[in-house]
Amino acid sequence: MIIEGGFTLNAPIDKLFDFLLKPDTIMTCLPGAESVRLIDDTTYECVVKQKVGPISAKLKFVNKLTKVERPHHIEIEGEGEDVTKLGHFKQKSIVDLKETPEGVEVTYKTDVSIVGKLAMFGDRIMRAKAKDTEKEFTKNLREKLKTLA
Repeated sequence: MIIEGGFTLNAPIDKLFDFLLKPDTIMTCLPGAESVRLIDDTTYECVVKQKVGPISAKLKFVNKLTKVERPHHIEIEGEGEDVTKLGHFKQKSIVDLKETPEGVEVTYKTDVSIVGKLAMFGDRIMRAKAKDTEKEFTKNLREKLKTLA
């Protein structure tokens, strides 16, 4: 399943890029994030709790930065599962930043493969959940960036 979208933020591109590279700070913007543990400079383990349809999932996963081109491009690959074994997933995300007159345009594309009970919800519900999460994440990110200005 491909999930893609974007948003514009009024922030210096370098500051935004640096913020997106730090999992311990970026995770503070992600709804449902419970913990993040840095494994090394490019790898981190996260626990995120989300409700998808009638099921609550607590996802534990490891993400690795696989490509970083300052200050415009980030690629991340990850894999994890629900701690109660509702499903397993793999993902690859690409995030691009572009300066525009309105601010920094952030676009993302994530290819997610899910197996298990979580997969039964299909594209429609998962995409809706992703859009809701993006809206809350963007709102939190804007607030966090204000404190860095």
